[in-house]
Amino acid sequence: MAPKAKKSGSKKKKITKADRLKQILEEEEKRQKEEEEARVKYEKEEMERLEIQRIENEKLQKLEAKDLERRNEELEELYLLEACFPEAEKLKRDNRFLSQWKHYIECDGSPDPSIAQEINTFITLWKEETNETLEEVIEKSKLVLNLIEKLKLILLETPPYDLQGKNIIQYQESILELQELLHLKFNRATEILLRQASTLADLDSGNMEKVIQDENVTLCIWANLKKNPRHRSIRFSETRTGFEIPRILATSDIALRLLHTHYDHVTPLSPVLTPSQEHISIVTDFVKEEVKSVQTAVSKDLQEENKQQENESNSVHEEETKAEGQGDVEEQMILKEGLQKYTYPPETTEDLEAENVFPPIEVTLEVHENVIFFENPMVARWDAEGKQWKTDGISNVSYKSEERLVTFNLETFCPVTLIQDAHINMPYQSWELRPLDVNKVLLTVTTVFTELQIQIKENLCMLASIKVNSKNHSSILEEKWMTPVSFISALKKAGLNIFPTGHSHLYVVINYKHPSVEVKAYRQMALLSSAFAFCWSKWNTACDSKKAVFQVREHLLKEEPIQNPNWTLLMFSGDRAQSLKISESSDAFSEVLKEETEFHSTLYHMVKDFASQEAMRAVRHSNCQFVDSVCHMLLSTRLLSYS
Repeated sequence: MAPKAKKSGSKKKKITKADRLKQILEEEEKRQKEEEEARVKYEKEEMERLEIQRIENEKLQKLEAKDLERRNEELEELYLLEACFPEAEKLKRDNRFLSQWKHYIECDGSPDPSIAQEINTFITLWKEETNETLEEVIEKSKLVLNLIEKLKLILLETPPYDLQGKNIIQYQESILELQELLHLKFNRATEILLRQASTLADLDSGNMEKVIQDENVTLCIWANLKKNPRHRSIRFSETRTGFEIPRILATSDIALRLLHTHYDHVTPLSPVLTPSQEHISIVTDFVKEEVKSVQTAVSKDLQEENKQQENESNSVHEEETKAEGQGDVEEQMILKEGLQKYTYPPETTEDLEAENVFPPIEVTLEVHENVIFFENPMVARWDAEGKQWKTDGISNVSYKSEERLVTFNLETFCPVTLIQDAHINMPYQSWELRPLDVNKVLLTVTTVFTELQIQIKENLCMLASIKVNSKNHSSILEEKWMTPVSFISALKKAGLNIFPTGHSHLYVVINYKHPSVEVKAYRQMALLSSAFAFCWSKWNTACDSKKAVFQVREHLLKEEPIQNPNWTLLMFSGDRAQSLKISESSDAFSEVLKEETEFHSTLYHMVKDFASQEAMRAVRHSNCQFVDSVCHMLLSTRLLSYS
């Protein structure tokens, strides 16, 4: 029998209770020692932190005391600088008086629309003129539209305290009278033209076709002289505008007129604030931008012209909103034997067997080249009873953006327009304001669809460039200097709306800032804009509504373009300006003051701490009209709340 093998390795020594107790005591001593060391370290760090905080608090208290001590002095200096705003208002008032005086001494025969006697005389004399041709009416319309535009600008540009209530009523009544009279003249001239329908007949179709146009109006008239049921497609040769009419109209004694205006003569005038009214915001019934007006109409029982019986010829009557009053009564007395409005479809159709005898009319319109649509336009019709634009009664809308043609079906003839969301370019993605020359800056606003560059100098603004979907886009507004009010109006009409109303926040998610903060910021940014560049900051959305954050840097005109300029991040509450320690690339927002900087009561004194003497000299010598125009544009775009 073999011997048993010995087990490999030594047997593990058994731990005694004494050893175990000793080990526990050592671990406890170690733990207590570590806790003590941690406590001592924490207390030391806390004492150091509290000391640093105490020093920082003392430093802040000293800075705040220093800021408070010089606050009155800084505000007094700002007050002197902001004297440029009332000075600019005085210059604008003087310019209005000078314009009236120049008009008076020129004696060019055109009335001053702001003087009731002159404009009333003009209206009365034009009413008395008869037998005007369409060419003559269209030529006269240039003067009429100019008078209307002048009156609208007076209402927009004149401060409420310079406008009396009776003057506001006078100007608005004059605008309405001019609009009504102009389109009454179009009706009369259309009737005169249609009396010559047979002599103007086309050799091929036998029907009359006439197109007259200028920069404001395109007027197309078609008379159905042959009543050929196969001739249902109407295309006006000098335009890309046309109709597809149903068979019942193709076989009827009718004439059709399309009046395409590049101005809005249908939408009611916006209310104007008077000095006695509180400051309120005005908004239209729906959030759409009116960009273009087209009217269509048709007349019934147009007999082929008889040379011996011209008075039997009937004509078209434009179906549009008319204000009650003398002009309307006079028009109806013309219309008794001349123009006959044809309602399509007829109000009574009991004798008709089929309901589809009066199907919708297909209309094709050319979108004006000066209007920009960022999405397919909507087609709306004018509701004369509700006095608003509606989209019912319109179907099968098709838009060819490259050809700029829109086609749709219309249930009845009426004024129509192309519209798009007024807030399509809000909120903005970014913005920048930088000097270009002495008293000249460039404002760049970037939205989801477009980038607009606006130049501002003295009391004028100009559209420098447009990019749509990152591609350059041409516009007739480019290189045209206008006053800020005229410029803003022109951009809106072109579909380039970056100007919020008092109710825009109901339709756009915005970064709301308190009005007093915004106004003070824009005024002081405008004061500094001749020597400093400003731009948006992502941290503006992180602070509350009583503070605004943006970037600023000195920008002297002699400087070469800088690839990656160094910006200073400022926070402004309206009463205090400070430099922030964080930058645009920081991970989190903090209101901690930048090292070696101070608090100031104004942006002017804040940038003065790091600006050159040359820059501050340029600021102090800025043109008052230039500063006022920059401020006007900043207030109109509201960059701090809408980006």
